[in-house]
Amino acid sequence: MRPPRLSSVVERRLLVNYRVDPDAAASLVPPPMRPQLVGGRAVAGICLIRLGQLRPSRLPGWVGLRSENAAHRIAVEWDGPQGRSTGVYIPRRDSGSAINVLAGGRLFPGEHSLARFDVRETAQDLHVAFTSQDKTVSVSVDVRTAERFQGSELFADLAQASDFFRRGSAGFSATRGGRCLDGLELQTDAWQVEPVDIQSVRSTVFDDRDRFPPGSAVLDCALLMRQVPATWHPLPPLRVDAGSTPAGSSAHLE
Repeated sequence: MRPPRLSSVVERRLLVNYRVDPDAAASLVPPPMRPQLVGGRAVAGICLIRLGQLRPSRLPGWVGLRSENAAHRIAVEWDGPQGRSTGVYIPRRDSGSAINVLAGGRLFPGEHSLARFDVRETAQDLHVAFTSQDKTVSVSVDVRTAERFQGSELFADLAQASDFFRRGSAGFSATRGGRCLDGLELQTDAWQVEPVDIQSVRSTVFDDRDRFPPGSAVLDCALLMRQVPATWHPLPPLRVDAGSTPAGSSAHLE
């Protein structure tokens, strides 16, 4: 049975982005994918997203669910039947919703691990943190809204950064079976991001010196999206090349 298209409101989507050594990124990406490079560096990060009114698109918004979710991501490209494609590889998804954990990978693409989230926000300041139930992943991020996009070595301005991430809206998630990747694409006619200043970031993934030796993953920038209606379209699973076993090919980053 084909998974249904989902509708939602992206109440908040915070993208925390790192510039990463290409070899370190490649070790986490399963063929046929390869890291997508910007100025010779790979782009990876954490998506911290709160979804509201999430439901099959044929149903009204009032029946939808609200949940806090997180995805660790690496910008990738691969060669397909229509030529070069771009998107993100997601080695791990976490959610504060038990329903998402139970339904993800079954009723809709994307297997999730259960996590506990701590969120505090005002019009200017945002704190998002979570710890996975299995205690293997934790993240804490503090940002403040900004008038200007500055400090990035990956992108010259906000428009360039926005365009890069909009073109990477197809996400392929690791699965426990390891033979294919679940695919899901975000679509919206109201795409808009705003710059934020990073106050602090802690990540057990990007701070792990075994996975990312010193200097191989450097915090670059963050972008914020708020109150954007969006639909989520299932994509055909992407088969992983036989015999490929990158460090991040399992359903979990540990």
